[in-house]
Amino acid sequence: MRTLALSDDILLNIEKPARYIGGEVNSVMKDKSEVNIRFAMCFPDVYEIGMSHLGIQILYDMFNRREDVWCERVYSPWTDLDKVMREQHIPLFALESQDPIKTFDFLGITIQYEMCYTNILQVLELSQIPMHAKERTEEDPIVIGGGPCAYNPEPLAEFFDLFYIGEGETVYDELLDLYKQCKKEKKSRLEFLEMAAGVEGIYVPQFYEASYEEDGTLRDFRAVNPHAPETVKKQVVMDVTDAVYPMSPVVPYIKATQDRVVLEIQRGCIRGCRFCQAGMLYRPTRERDVEELKRYAKTMLKNTGHEEISLSSLSSSDYSKLQELVTFLIEEYHGKGVNISLPSLRIDAFSLDVMSKVQDVKKSSLTFAPEAGSQRMRNVINKGLTEEDILTGAGEAFEGGWSKVKLYFMLGLPWEEEEDMKEIARLSDRVARRYYEIPKEQRHGKCQITASSSFFVPKPFTPFQWAPMCTAEEYVRRAAIVKHEFQEQLNRKSLKYNWHDAEVTVLEGVFARGDRRIGQVIEEAYRLGCLYDSWTETFDNEKWMQAFENTGIDPEFYTLRERETSELLPWDFIEIGVTKKFLEREWQRAKDGVVTPNCREGCSGCGVATFGGGVCYESKN
Repeated sequence: MRTLALSDDILLNIEKPARYIGGEVNSVMKDKSEVNIRFAMCFPDVYEIGMSHLGIQILYDMFNRREDVWCERVYSPWTDLDKVMREQHIPLFALESQDPIKTFDFLGITIQYEMCYTNILQVLELSQIPMHAKERTEEDPIVIGGGPCAYNPEPLAEFFDLFYIGEGETVYDELLDLYKQCKKEKKSRLEFLEMAAGVEGIYVPQFYEASYEEDGTLRDFRAVNPHAPETVKKQVVMDVTDAVYPMSPVVPYIKATQDRVVLEIQRGCIRGCRFCQAGMLYRPTRERDVEELKRYAKTMLKNTGHEEISLSSLSSSDYSKLQELVTFLIEEYHGKGVNISLPSLRIDAFSLDVMSKVQDVKKSSLTFAPEAGSQRMRNVINKGLTEEDILTGAGEAFEGGWSKVKLYFMLGLPWEEEEDMKEIARLSDRVARRYYEIPKEQRHGKCQITASSSFFVPKPFTPFQWAPMCTAEEYVRRAAIVKHEFQEQLNRKSLKYNWHDAEVTVLEGVFARGDRRIGQVIEEAYRLGCLYDSWTETFDNEKWMQAFENTGIDPEFYTLRERETSELLPWDFIEIGVTKKFLEREWQRAKDGVVTPNCREGCSGCGVATFGGGVCYESKN
């Protein structure tokens, strides 16, 4: 029997105690005396969100296949338990063994979103691990970060010993073998970090130094340890079909955000939207074999008892065997109580036909992401979607029985003008108008068009990494223009409009393109009480502004300034395959409003062909 880290008294007085007790179906238990390495895998958000993350499930499965490693899970405690743990000096613990994290060899943190940065500090502090890497001793775990935000690790540099740049299935085994060797040979923490720096894809921040110009821009970024390479190259799994995949994922005790079997059908995206970081980071596009996916589906449903299966991809419609896979799933699970979820589909005749077979038509809503209201702006961002595509797709959906449509847009994009903003409302109205063109007797009541705007955040390794942002006030002003235009539309009673929090967006922009100096702001904000910054009920912008003031750092230096393409950027030392020259070329094409064809229509020479596979090669071989 395991002894729980929290007493019954605590568990009965906190929200959702099942977040903290472990013991779920398919969780892995091992004898800790028989393993060489203990690895705590952390998602710095609540259990329900962390349990929905496919990347952690993959690494958990991969590590636990090794007899010499026991990988366990840990998530951020919610604010009620956080308070109790501080008052009673209870160290943060892993779900499986309930042992304190500070006794582990590794603490691996997945950094999925910029607004979880204060939660990372919470995890370190509650684990009783020194916050700064340079203060850690031989007794402390090695703290390693990975995930999309690790592609600009600089704002978090002083809190991590290592960053893993790229896909986890490639060099983690090499890193763990190296650690095991160092442990056996009684090498010091520093000696291990120096050897780790020689593993491709591993970045050790303390081995690098940044210097700045008088205007605040980066003058120089260089390695100051002979073991550290000048550039760090992202790791890519070229054969995704043969890569590890969790056949028995852990089943959460309570409803998670994504409570279903997830089938990753491909990695990467052929589209090349200029604002999209994932579309650049995860190139080249690599597909999983359809026969393997069919086998995965059967095995995972059997091993989890889930009643829904979801296809995961940046753009599922671009998977070449989608029709075969979906037809199989529909036929295999018809009448068996298994729902099939198909996110990231373009709305075309095939997709609608499929969705009519797998959804309750009357209840569901369809989602389109035009991203911009006007065709001019869609060309600027390289969306590759015309108004005709949108209206034709909506028309086919309405004729197929749908009456609810969600439309996703972005405000504050580079070179956006007032007419472009107003076009968001006008396009939404034209979609509604298309519904009312259907004969009354064939309609399903009124239509409901819900349009949502997020605000543009320029991300590293995108053609828009040089672009300026707006102030929070300017974002809200633009949203007000759009809202007013909605009220002017003929079908306004069928239209609904909402928008994202502008203050959160501005902070996300600071962290996305920040340098090492931002670390002190994050630490100060955490000291002032900032936590769960992506949650509306806990976000406190005043404290963040106070943190900038206290540290003497101007957030507008990071947000409002357009960068020169010649400027040295904090993440330039990382090689993702996509070249800076290609990004510059796309930045210029965006200015000119020129569309770049997708990867299947023609190679645009982005640079990832150097990885030697994926969509770059499939048409040539």
